[in-house]
Amino acid sequence: MKKYLFLFVLLSVIVACKQNTSSLGTGDTTAVAQSEDKGLAVSPNENASLIEAFQHKKSNLFVEGSGVVKKLLPDDNKGSRHQKFLVTISDAQILLFAHNIDLAKAVPIAVGDMVQFRGEYVYNPKGGVVHWTHHDPQSKIEGGWIKHNGQIYQ
Repeated sequence: MKKYLFLFVLLSVIVACKQNTSSLGTGDTTAVAQSEDKGLAVSPNENASLIEAFQHKKSNLFVEGSGVVKKLLPDDNKGSRHQKFLVTISDAQILLFAHNIDLAKAVPIAVGDMVQFRGEYVYNPKGGVVHWTHHDPQSKIEGGWIKHNGQIYQ
């Protein structure tokens, strides 16, 4: 049942995105598609840098994007603890998230939830990994974050 609900939500988001992008004027690139379930604004080109990084096998890039939580995985409790989950960002790309929960609060997500994020992308053939979704404890770099239901976790 959860699988069908997730597919329904995912298809609804895709249809909404296609409807909004097809109604754009030729020079209008500022319109956004919006998920009715969570009220999260998603720019049609928001994940372009992630898709390009995957296609060109690039790594160690800080990126921003958004997507739908596909699957929750068990936390990794070896060494620094990490919350792990999969996020679909396009028809062809799913990201594995490794969110450090020793440095940031865990994100209270569920399958089908929309999230926005900033983090470091590392290529792998399955779609890539995003980590550094937290503040830098040494304040040397900007660090990253995950936004869910209007709350930022960093």
